[in-house]
Amino acid sequence: MRVLLNIGSYMPIKSADIAYQSRLDSYTISRAVTKLKSKKLIEVQADPVNKNIKNLLLNKQGQALYKKLTQALDLRSQELENVLTAEEQQKFYSMLEKIEDKAEQFLAEQALELIKQGNEPPADQKELIRWYKKGLEQ
Repeated sequence: MRVLLNIGSYMPIKSADIAYQSRLDSYTISRAVTKLKSKKLIEVQADPVNKNIKNLLLNKQGQALYKKLTQALDLRSQELENVLTAEEQQKFYSMLEKIEDKAEQFLAEQALELIKQGNEPPADQKELIRWYKKGLEQ
């Protein structure tokens, strides 16, 4: 569902961009793309600039499912957000962002320490290292 929502929100989009935005590892993205293709919800097209790059797009059936999902999620979000004032929501989302950033930093540093000790970190932590380093460059 997360991959389908990401494709629908940003199409055309590359799998690597979905991994970066959603913080999912490339193996998980690949499995999801395979499943979405088998259910005939997405199309894969060559990038117009670089034919080696494949872009993902929702087809008509995928767009219909995307619309249903986003409507359902929007209703759920509105119901949950209504318990907070606008000021409380702003503070809440600011705190969540702060916690998320620290958690990603912690996990990336932990994975880097595993590598330094000669161990192999899990695939999702390898992705976190990449995102962490990318954030340091910016």
